[in-house]
Amino acid sequence: MSGNLPVYTLVHVVLSVLGVFSGLVVVGGLLAGVRFDRWIAFFLVTTVLTNVTGFGFPFVTLLPSHIVGALSLLVLPVAIAAIYWKHLEGAWRGVFVFTSVLALWFNVFVLFAQLFQKIPVLAPLAPDPKAPAFAITQGLVLLLFMGLGWAALKGFRNASWPAK
Repeated sequence: MSGNLPVYTLVHVVLSVLGVFSGLVVVGGLLAGVRFDRWIAFFLVTTVLTNVTGFGFPFVTLLPSHIVGALSLLVLPVAIAAIYWKHLEGAWRGVFVFTSVLALWFNVFVLFAQLFQKIPVLAPLAPDPKAPAFAITQGLVLLLFMGLGWAALKGFRNASWPAK
């Protein structure tokens, strides 16, 4: 794998960026009470693939990113079942919103962790996950996603829609 590691990393990063971007589009739709079926499918596929490919990197110890990826892989089937099996009926609409926002937050959490690790300007601010800058940033991102989740639940709960 070492010869293909840069290519594998690029594929993983592209999937991650596409998952975050499409997740933001999906959540934006939920906030507005609009269901973007193609964006939802794209978000779910790229987010599953992001998490699966995250386990393909060589590692010796279990890392926080592995735990977050595993949690995301537990949440995503629930979102998939809510929309494709349960058709967002009844409480499944709220389940879908919650699990979609949670899966997106997991991706963004790992994105910020990677930004602090890989970007030279940010690395000194949080040389490890116990650094105050890391905790403050992740705390603010969590609060943002809690607000987005609440607003998405309100916006999507009573929406009537044709699929877009």
